[in-house]
Amino acid sequence: MRENSVKQALKQGKVQLGCGFGNFRSAEIPKILAAAGLQWAFVDTEHGNFDLETVNDICRVANLVNFCPIVRVADFQYSLVARALDCGAGGIIFPRTEDPGQLEKAISWTIYPPTGIRGYGLAPNNADYEPLNFTQLIDHYDANLMRVVQIETVRAVEALDEILSVPGFDTVMIGPADLSISLGVPGNMDHPKMIGAIETIRDACLRHGIIPGIHTRAAAMARFWIDRGMLFVGCSNDLAMLLEQASVNVRTILKA
Repeated sequence: MRENSVKQALKQGKVQLGCGFGNFRSAEIPKILAAAGLQWAFVDTEHGNFDLETVNDICRVANLVNFCPIVRVADFQYSLVARALDCGAGGIIFPRTEDPGQLEKAISWTIYPPTGIRGYGLAPNNADYEPLNFTQLIDHYDANLMRVVQIETVRAVEALDEILSVPGFDTVMIGPADLSISLGVPGNMDHPKMIGAIETIRDACLRHGIIPGIHTRAAAMARFWIDRGMLFVGCSNDLAMLLEQASVNVRTILKA
């Protein structure tokens, strides 16, 4: 079975670049994003419009091209997490994380017994039809799944050490849009409050041995935070990238 190359690269301190993906219901998109040089995308079932069948199709194709599909679930619910995992998600993003106890319970949903309580629902296609036994499959998925926590509010920043002390997850992905609103500076990503809060989160991650990450809306912001130690970095999303490049093309053509 394939290892999760994004998880392994992050452990080696290598930047892994991804994007949001929640608008275009096409399994061709992961192939396009991989061809562009991205390593992962978060399949957005919190704010995106995908149903479970779409998530399944996207995850299947993404895994075939060694592109990591990480599903952002809409809420802390076992059924949302379990079904995304059985679709072939390479990871789960837990949004709006503020409660360490709730997070600990949610992480247990992603790990098989005896450590966790994930139910066994794997089908042969989860393993590319390799003839593997239960133990081999369980060990592989427990070791390769990414568990990503989103920090998006002042309350989460205040509870940071408690959240980051919860065992079993790998990575933080800061959500700067909601964080900026929570800080009272909506949309102002360069505000000193924002920079300070993000650096506080990054530094706490490093103290706790957690990989620091952030989602960004523009390439310059992604570069800014990579230069400041972020490893798991998202930039833009499927809809915004199409609009941006189409706009560039139109301006270039009309100037000619």
